[in-house]
Amino acid sequence: GQKFVEPPTFDIAKSFGDSLNTTPLIFILSPVADVIAYAEKVGMHKRFESISLGQGQGEKATKLIVNAQQTGGWVLLSNCHLMESWMSSLEALVEQLNPETMSPAFRLWLTSMPAKSFPVQVLQNGVKMTNEPPSGLRANMLRSYSTISDDLFKQSEKPDVFKPLLFGFCFFHAIVQDRRKFGPIGWNIAYGFTPEDLQVCKEQLMLFINQYNEVPYKVLNFLGAKINYGGRVTDDKDKLLISTILKTFITPEAVEQRGLYRYSASGLYYPPEAESVQEFIDFIKGFPLYPMPEAFGLHENCNITCAQDEALRMLSGMQHMVQLGGGGEDGQSADDVMDDVAAGIQDRLPKPFPLDVCETKFPTLYEESMNTVVKQECLRYNNLLWCMAASLRDFRKAIKGLIVMTGELESLGKSLFVNEQPEMWVKKGPLSLKPLSSWYLDILNRCEFFQEWFDLGKAPPVFWISGIFFPQAFFTGAMQNFARKYNEEIDLLSFKHTMRDDITDPKAQLTEPPADGVYIYGIFMEGCRWDSKLHKLADSRPKELFTELPSLWFCPVKNREPDMADYRCPCYKVVSRKGTLLTTGHSTNFVLYIELKTDCIVDKWIKAGVASFLALKF
Repeated sequence: GQKFVEPPTFDIAKSFGDSLNTTPLIFILSPVADVIAYAEKVGMHKRFESISLGQGQGEKATKLIVNAQQTGGWVLLSNCHLMESWMSSLEALVEQLNPETMSPAFRLWLTSMPAKSFPVQVLQNGVKMTNEPPSGLRANMLRSYSTISDDLFKQSEKPDVFKPLLFGFCFFHAIVQDRRKFGPIGWNIAYGFTPEDLQVCKEQLMLFINQYNEVPYKVLNFLGAKINYGGRVTDDKDKLLISTILKTFITPEAVEQRGLYRYSASGLYYPPEAESVQEFIDFIKGFPLYPMPEAFGLHENCNITCAQDEALRMLSGMQHMVQLGGGGEDGQSADDVMDDVAAGIQDRLPKPFPLDVCETKFPTLYEESMNTVVKQECLRYNNLLWCMAASLRDFRKAIKGLIVMTGELESLGKSLFVNEQPEMWVKKGPLSLKPLSSWYLDILNRCEFFQEWFDLGKAPPVFWISGIFFPQAFFTGAMQNFARKYNEEIDLLSFKHTMRDDITDPKAQLTEPPADGVYIYGIFMEGCRWDSKLHKLADSRPKELFTELPSLWFCPVKNREPDMADYRCPCYKVVSRKGTLLTTGHSTNFVLYIELKTDCIVDKWIKAGVASFLALKF
């Protein structure tokens, strides 16, 4: 029935009821705030001692435990995983707990991350708890309201303002937690928001509403999105997203149109005209058990993305459990399968580019930066091709017993067997999430693109941007060409993006380069699509997760004023979105922003996680 799919709200009192003075209460992956709050609730805060374990804290912790046994106090030892050397002493102390010689009120509380050093005996005998964020909007909201009482409403001097805004903060907390299940389209990086973030927002909301005649919505939004929650957010696109999400809930309309203002298009989610906590809880219980993506501002296709990612994780785990000793198809051994895959790749491997000829064909010229770009790209692909050729040759010899099978070669063989990119190739190759079979075809296409450029002896009229190893250098080269041609400062230039949606086959139709800038193609979009008839962004079609953008004309313009009504769409190399900053100042994944025309407010596309990519996962 329904009760088996609804997770119960966390209740520390029930766990405490199961414990004795000889059984420690162990929190795994959970903060200490729950224990401290419970101690205050039951009147134990005056006999409550806590210590964060670390170097030199063992003796102090021992004294606290010994003293509390006689006084009937509570002792909290947090971060047990940080003090491996003292864990044997902890195990001895727990074993020596004697109910006859100590107070029945004594309790030992422990918190720890998963750690091999944590004593197994203590873990087996203790009451184990974990307070993870509940899954789903309804469960998250119910948990938030389980910590609220009617007394809180009475503390507010303007309850008609406080209640809908508090509901908004709780709904926002549930949204930012549950967006993580959608993967990169939900957040570029999955953040661990905690109930303490919400608690701070509650206290600030009460303070500002009671102290000011006018509600400072701007301040509440700034504190919530930039500090209380935003302090955890590191990615600049996620910072913009969290600010945009909070604006939906902390707004004058939520108070002035209470009962009529809706958080999403479905109309299911809104601040109700409830008075008591119980009325709010009854309203929340009417939420769907499995909310549609529209509740988060996402397109319905995200359900498919979420299910695909979940299935892929499960299948990947199963694949890694495959034993290499088993037989392959047609009764082949694992060694035969790996050798066949290696031979197939080896036979079709392109020849490296002749760098001496490349230098002659594309000399370093002041007025043509693309010559430098193509030489750098050829060198990068050569490094990959050399590595692939050498490792495949050695692996095939090793599998026949002609040379020693090293750890690197063994890892290469395992990757070939399970259709994954080998680690040694990943280090040399372009960023990609494709399986080995698709990745190799992509490498062949990339080499073919540069072979055509090489044969042409000059920059082609239109560029396949997906094939370029380091696209940031390519765009810098295009900008540099314009700056040197017109003797302009490159710092004053920025790209104007013109969608060439009249072009259906860029390689066939774009036979001449533009006077300034570059033509490119090969960009994909997730979260929405480009409508070539209306020349603007439009909602995705059902079950169409990714669409290809038409060709684009990137033209540098001096002192350009961007149109604030356009959506600045982030463009990434791959769909994982997450990247790290290189020493050059560039991201390993983010490339640049593309400004796209829209007749909707840009907040819609920000919340929908709309982004573009140079390569997909297949």
